[in-house]
Amino acid sequence: MANEILRLFTGERLELKKPHPCGSRIFTVLRVGSDVRILCEGCGRDMVLDRVKLEKAVRQKLSVPKNDENK
Repeated sequence: MANEILRLFTGERLELKKPHPCGSRIFTVLRVGSDVRILCEGCGRDMVLDRVKLEKAVRQKLSVPKNDENK
């Protein structure tokens, strides 16, 4: 069974399995590609993660951006 790629869009909010050192699990997607840039909603730190590593760390998608131009 092939793993399906998780579709991510800028502005989307994600809950990760492990918390950031500040204690927050909620992150906002800032940039999407082979590397994904995310912003911690607790402390404001931004970081770049490999897409594969981030896909494994996502627990759930909390919200999808309201504009549908990403489809």
